[in-house]
Amino acid sequence: MTDESKLHWLVRPSTIRKLWIGTSVVLALVVLAQTVIYVKGYFGFDAWFGFGAVYGFVSCLVMVLVAKLLGFVLKRPENYYDEAEPSTEASSHRPKQEVTSKHKITIQERNNGV
Repeated sequence: MTDESKLHWLVRPSTIRKLWIGTSVVLALVVLAQTVIYVKGYFGFDAWFGFGAVYGFVSCLVMVLVAKLLGFVLKRPENYYDEAEPSTEASSHRPKQEVTSKHKITIQERNNGV
């Protein structure tokens, strides 16, 4: 058995190459079909040859770039949701509670509802 046959069929390099070739051929045929099939343009420019393919590609490119930008804007540090250390001012008015053995509960007990 080769290493490639152990992989899932969608992640094999030979399958990925075949999918790229097949998809490219289908897309080229769809664009070339516009030479035979009349496309009525409502705005003039949308009747140009290959307009749908270019418009779709540019739209997809814009969506990817906006998603990347949103990722940079919305990204938080890795420890964003970790509990913060209590400050001395905030903790001064709270009484400290000691954790005794009766307060400790295991994850398994909590999940079982004990």
